[in-house]
Amino acid sequence: MKRVYVNEKWCLGCHLCEYYCAFASSNEKDMVKALKDSKINPKIKIEETDGINFAVSCRHCNVPLCVKGCITGALTKKDDGVVTIDKDRCIGCYTCILSCPFGAVSPSSEGVIQKCELCIKTNNGTPQCVAGCPNSAIVFEERGE
Repeated sequence: MKRVYVNEKWCLGCHLCEYYCAFASSNEKDMVKALKDSKINPKIKIEETDGINFAVSCRHCNVPLCVKGCITGALTKKDDGVVTIDKDRCIGCYTCILSCPFGAVSPSSEGVIQKCELCIKTNNGTPQCVAGCPNSAIVFEERGE
């Protein structure tokens, strides 16, 4: 399965991937209109430790602990390997947040959870964070397990 990978050697810490992610989630056609005067809450986050920048995003694990920990079944792993959220079933208990060993699940502004769902259906098969990275530090590719 194709996944998002980050090369921290190339990450500039510019946070553009966060803006592209927030834009992809907005269902707007124009990025300025979508994000102007709003606090973004992206599904990918840039962290910095000891001068190294890296992106934290869902890894769509082979055995996702967030799915196992979800008490309502709101998180499921689809046949294509993508871990998705049914926001109508999520009760905001945040068990999945505690279960994810990578810190890739976070609260959303709607009171439920959010995580990367690859947004590949909205951008010709490439996640917006990958398409918007100016340094090609984020890639969407298949790698050996």
